[in-house]
Amino acid sequence: MAAPDEAPPHPARRRDQLDKLCLFDDHWSPRIAPELNDSYVKLLKVKGELLWHRHPEEDEMFLVLRGRLTIRMRDGEDVHLAERGIFVVPRGTEHMPVANEEAQVLLVEKKTTVSTWDVEVEGTGPNPWV
Repeated sequence: MAAPDEAPPHPARRRDQLDKLCLFDDHWSPRIAPELNDSYVKLLKVKGELLWHRHPEEDEMFLVLRGRLTIRMRDGEDVHLAERGIFVVPRGTEHMPVANEEAQVLLVEKKTTVSTWDVEVEGTGPNPWV
């Protein structure tokens, strides 16, 4: 598998990226699908709470593909997303994604976004390609 900073060969030929969600079961462990300009498109399964965190320099876009996701906002109202719901967390905003049941999410983040967020999370690191 290619390292996160090395795109797999011929990324333009990769298709059916959403079908790749069936290739993994772990939660809160994003997989890089295609890349777009200076961003990664990531697939991820979520269940339970992540933790409060922020991305000081980058916005983060969530698109719910299946299920429901709540994005708790430390300094504002919670955002509730159903399937096909989309929300962009502005850079520097402290937030915590929560899913009572498993949800499948497409995430768009700049390549510079640190996967371990602004706190240490055991088991996180560079996201693998899927």
